[in-house]
Amino acid sequence: MSARILSGKEIAEKIKQDVKKELEILKEKGIKPKLVAVQVGENPSSRVYLNAQKKSCEAMGIEHEVKNVNQDTTENELIQFIHTLNNDSSITGIILQLPLPQGIDVRKVQSNIAVEKDVEGVNPANLGWIVYGRPLLAPCTALAVKELIDSTGVDLYGKEVVMVGHSDIVGKPVSMLLVDKFATVSICHIGTSEKGMLETHVRMAEILIVAVGKAHLIKGDWVKEGSIVIDVGINKLGDKIVGDVEFDIAKERAWWITPVPGGVGPVTTAILLRNTIIAAKMLNRQ
Repeated sequence: MSARILSGKEIAEKIKQDVKKELEILKEKGIKPKLVAVQVGENPSSRVYLNAQKKSCEAMGIEHEVKNVNQDTTENELIQFIHTLNNDSSITGIILQLPLPQGIDVRKVQSNIAVEKDVEGVNPANLGWIVYGRPLLAPCTALAVKELIDSTGVDLYGKEVVMVGHSDIVGKPVSMLLVDKFATVSICHIGTSEKGMLETHVRMAEILIVAVGKAHLIKGDWVKEGSIVIDVGINKLGDKIVGDVEFDIAKERAWWITPVPGGVGPVTTAILLRNTIIAAKMLNRQ
């Protein structure tokens, strides 16, 4: 029996409706959220994302502006530029587009984004609140994964969760969000794979989350029957966009599975909008 497809579009739409209501309340109080995206140099893939970001914001009635910074900007210059945005009272949210030029420490720059304007939840203070079980502004993709899992109605208590990938914005925060609900979480990474243990862990997963960026890294027949599969990966394979999980085989074994595209992506975008509203409320003590 094929898995139920866990489409992100319906979940994203519900989040957007909530955002619209919150936005109307803020505007009645004279508060106008404004999201600024910082782009260093030119990156074609970033440009596509920025255009989609702008379109989503404008559809909600949120002001969106792209600030372009020269490719040869130094780390200190970029940090100083971030500080000017922090001090601009008209700006309520800041997002730093990646990748940054070689020689710039991404974490150092992210740590200089004002905590209450950090709509991506990448400042160490915001990441720390996840560990405390009180996420305020958390990474959008991590929150999207949690929303998708919650939408299935599954009780996380004691569930065997396998998180493949240990990035700062997906793997680590997702693990903390789920541990806080008393799931039993294993984090797999390149060391797991090189030791030949990745398949072993995946086969045990009642909830499998994969965020690596390698097409079909997880073979469909590894997927545990009756499991939930959340595929964060987006990869180009020939003329197709595919995930990190071998979808066609996995969907015959899983209970729920996200498609790629159309699964995690729409929810991530919706949560960016929600975080922008939360940031505006925090700045204005609402």
